[in-house]
Amino acid sequence: MSVRYTEDHEYVRADGDVYVIGISAHAAEQLGDVVFVELPEVGKVFTKGDDMAVVESVKAASDVYAPISGEITQINQAIVDEPAKVNEDAGGAAWFVKIKASNVSELDALMDEAAYKEFAENG
Repeated sequence: MSVRYTEDHEYVRADGDVYVIGISAHAAEQLGDVVFVELPEVGKVFTKGDDMAVVESVKAASDVYAPISGEITQINQAIVDEPAKVNEDAGGAAWFVKIKASNVSELDALMDEAAYKEFAENG
């Protein structure tokens, strides 16, 4: 599976039997300098669309929504400790959480990279 995106600029990519979730590079760029990240606890269960995390920049605070339903298996403490990492590598090392999906068919409703790129540019 390639990376999938939501209209709220979250991404999901497969990592073995779990899914990595974060915000897109486009979202990080729009936010400006990220100064604070709040992540959920490991073991917390979310339904698609739930508020899952918070990211704050010098410009604004934004909720990060669960793009798929499931249970948090891991959080990225590195971005809590150093929020600026989100601006440096949003689509890579600065992921937010890993989730064990409870309904992988929810991924079908998300945009692929080409559709997301068009969405982000024409937003």
